[in-house]
Amino acid sequence: MASSIGMMDSAYFVGRNEILTWINNSLQLNLSRIEEAASGAVQCQMIDMIYPGVVPMHKVNFDTKTEYDMIQNYKVLQEVFNKLKIDKHIEVNRLVKGRPLDNLEFLQWLKRYCDSMNGGIMNENYNPIERRNKTGKERNSRVPQKGSKSLQANNMHNFASGDFASLVPKQGKASVSAASADVQALFKEITDLKLSVDLLEKERDFYFAKLRDIETLCQTPELDNLPMSIAIKKILYTADAKESALPEAQEYMSHVVNAGEPKEDEPEEVDETTNEI
Repeated sequence: MASSIGMMDSAYFVGRNEILTWINNSLQLNLSRIEEAASGAVQCQMIDMIYPGVVPMHKVNFDTKTEYDMIQNYKVLQEVFNKLKIDKHIEVNRLVKGRPLDNLEFLQWLKRYCDSMNGGIMNENYNPIERRNKTGKERNSRVPQKGSKSLQANNMHNFASGDFASLVPKQGKASVSAASADVQALFKEITDLKLSVDLLEKERDFYFAKLRDIETLCQTPELDNLPMSIAIKKILYTADAKESALPEAQEYMSHVVNAGEPKEDEPEEVDETTNEI
């Protein structure tokens, strides 16, 4: 089931508000942003709701403080996927960064998977609060680490402004000056990388929108059953990202074209009145 959910599946057009409502209603949480689910704990509990007892909830941390804690949650989730033979690779390094789009795509996939199980009917006897309390690791119902992020933001501000001495007060002036220069250079590099990521994400969204337009065009009643539209949809709907669907589409088009041509050994019709071919 998981492998059949391609990138052009309707699952990936579900809005973030609908995803948040689905999570909050199902797990009795109060998330307001997609990135609040970046720790992987929410995803673990969603699977726990569908397959009671399969997820070792005592290993799930709802009060993550670091990326290391979040990675441990995703390890639990990946192990459960493997146990259930769910063919879905988790891009942990991207999800733990808390970028909204990456986490939205994973949650869109998760909702699609959950909706496909038991006719989309969630376990009515499941008590999400009680299950979270059994982990012994929940401190509140929200996932983000505001205090930690505030501290990081404050430190980054000090780095950027050159106020490195406040962080290492025992260093000599020369050492502090050199360290401050190095940190400012690193900060500039981080800023440049963030800008590059933003540009790449915008470019991805741009081409994704074009693919969506092509799909919509191919689905119009006038074009839906045309061989070219069918070949294009074979490429759009391929589920395996490791293999290209182009050879299959080319083979299909070749078969259609050859089927419409006369065979080599088939004599051409002759007009008997004019003896012309």
